Amino acid sequence: MVDYDFVKSQICAHDTVICADSGYDHAVKMGLEVNIVVGDLDSISTVPKDVEYVKYPTRKDLTDTEIAITYARSRGFKNFLLLAATGTRLDHTLTNIFLLKSFLDYGENAVLVDEHNKIMLTDSHINLHESKGSIVSLIPLNLCTSVTTMNLEYPLQNATMQVGKGLGVSNIITSETASITIKSGLMLIIIARD
Repeated sequence: MVDYDFVKSQICAHDTVICADSGYDHAVKMGLEVNIVVGDLDSISTVPKDVEYVKYPTRKDLTDTEIAITYARSRGFKNFLLLAATGTRLDHTLTNIFLLKSFLDYGENAVLVDEHNKIMLTDSHINLHESKGSIVSLIPLNLCTSVTTMNLEYPLQNATMQVGKGLGVSNIITSETASITIKSGLMLIIIARD
């Protein structure tokens, strides 16, 4: 179940709203102004009549989320907020989280947000602007070296973190800003909302 009030609270008036397939159904229920719908439209209840859409074949090599991202890139967007990209399908959820790597590759800014988590990925440095007391977890996707944090309750200084170890889980932000720096590797940063 999508928390519509939460999703709507994340969208600003000037944002361009691109819906991937059935995301359009949810946007209509929220009363959002949709700019474009993309995907194979196999799970959408009604094909939009008054909104631009780009239909792709059902048999394709990209997910509908990837199609939406590719479309946004083609229009020159550099800042991305992925909403309703997690759910009960773990395969889709993991794929969407790992899509954050493509934003790094393109030099773009991206965050994946749902009702419970805010997820980012870094391969160098990231500043966090969160409420003091927020829970943050650092999860390496491969070997991460020289991991250094600032303004976390359990600090790290030139630490090495590897996949399958829980060293970075459930830390606490101690100031309005915090930072994580790594020399090499890929690090997921997850702000837990519950």
